Amino acid sequence: MGEFMMKKWTKTIALSLAAIGSVVGLAACGKSTTSSKLTTVTVGGIGSDYQTWVHIAKTPQAKKLGLKLDVKEVTVGKQLNDETANGDIDVNAFQSYAFFLAYNKETKGKKIAALGTTYLEPVGIYSNKYKSIKSLPDKATIGISSNPANGARELLLLQKAGIIKLKKGFDTFGTTRDITSNPKHVQIKEINEDSAARFLDDFDAVLISNTIALEAKLNVLKDSIYYEKADDSTKDNINILATTAKQKNNKTYKKLVKLYRDPAIQKWIKKEFGGTKVEVKKPLNYLEK
Repeated sequence: MGEFMMKKWTKTIALSLAAIGSVVGLAACGKSTTSSKLTTVTVGGIGSDYQTWVHIAKTPQAKKLGLKLDVKEVTVGKQLNDETANGDIDVNAFQSYAFFLAYNKETKGKKIAALGTTYLEPVGIYSNKYKSIKSLPDKATIGISSNPANGARELLLLQKAGIIKLKKGFDTFGTTRDITSNPKHVQIKEINEDSAARFLDDFDAVLISNTIALEAKLNVLKDSIYYEKADDSTKDNINILATTAKQKNNKTYKKLVKLYRDPAIQKWIKKEFGGTKVEVKKPLNYLEK
């Protein structure tokens, strides 16, 4: 091979390698650009809320909003709020506005903030012994949550059902000491809400949150003898997304509220949970009034 041909051959190989390197480089840059468009947000959930956000994380709607959701399950509400307040979890999905208020009042550490409303999940009164609220007998034993915020919510439901009367101004921080009338002399006992469904054979009636009811294969709209309705009197029971107080105006986190309300996602939620998560589109100031 002549010197001229050798130089030409060497130059051709060099140009080819350079071209290949450029293609690889462009491919790598393309991958990096695509990844950089997605912002990772860690979402914490409990029970059906965890299940919901695992589904949402896989949807094209999440990617369209530029979100990559890392969904984690935590089984205890206070722990989930603690981790959110400390920044270990960016956003959590599990609690009512009343639970949120109680947490911020009771905690001595960092506070959390509401991002937006999601749904009302009715608490139901269930009974294995009686088929209607009116058939509950005198001195009936009724189980309510030992959690202060949820217990207060359940006392309000008992009042709505006509079982008891509570003092005027009863709110999220009320207790059984605020009962002013108990014509049937029902015995109200506090129980661990996480295992509330297990008490159905021991009590005449048990109040159960929908998250726990779903785990026990109970549909509040069909299986309870009485349940909460969505109106102004139950607005404190509307569920919210929450984050650390410093991030309450985070625009990326706010996208999760929009994402939750997407029609296709709502259709899945309605089917998956038998209509027991009633969508709420109210702004946060509706809860704050």
